[in-house]
Amino acid sequence: MSDIGSETLPAPDSFEHLAAARREWIETVLRPWCHKSSLKELRKAEQEWFDIAGRADVKPTLWTWAWERFPVIVHPDLPGVNETSEVTLTLTDGSQVSGFPDGRRSQRGMLILIGISESSESITHGPISIDQIASIQ
Repeated sequence: MSDIGSETLPAPDSFEHLAAARREWIETVLRPWCHKSSLKELRKAEQEWFDIAGRADVKPTLWTWAWERFPVIVHPDLPGVNETSEVTLTLTDGSQVSGFPDGRRSQRGMLILIGISESSESITHGPISIDQIASIQ
């Protein structure tokens, strides 16, 4: 028996049960944790991700799962932020910015948007911390 928190769980009796328990832990504990954690906590986890998540790359797991708190900005089949649609961010201070996410430059919980100014010039917004974003439409 292994002791996890206050629950006592039976040890898996086969590799298949072990793998299923690991997948369940990832989906019910790790991924939801990424959805709600602060940038500071996510960056701490990034340093230990190999030990926490197994041999998983941080971009398609940790950072994509963190951005899933804003479903409109991720694509279920692609890692990182989705660049194909213009979005409007409402920041925690109430201000708004619009543009297309730059997936290449948006890294480690910081979002870069490329917008168009009133004079039709390209304008860069960011980097904007995941913690500063209240919602994305």
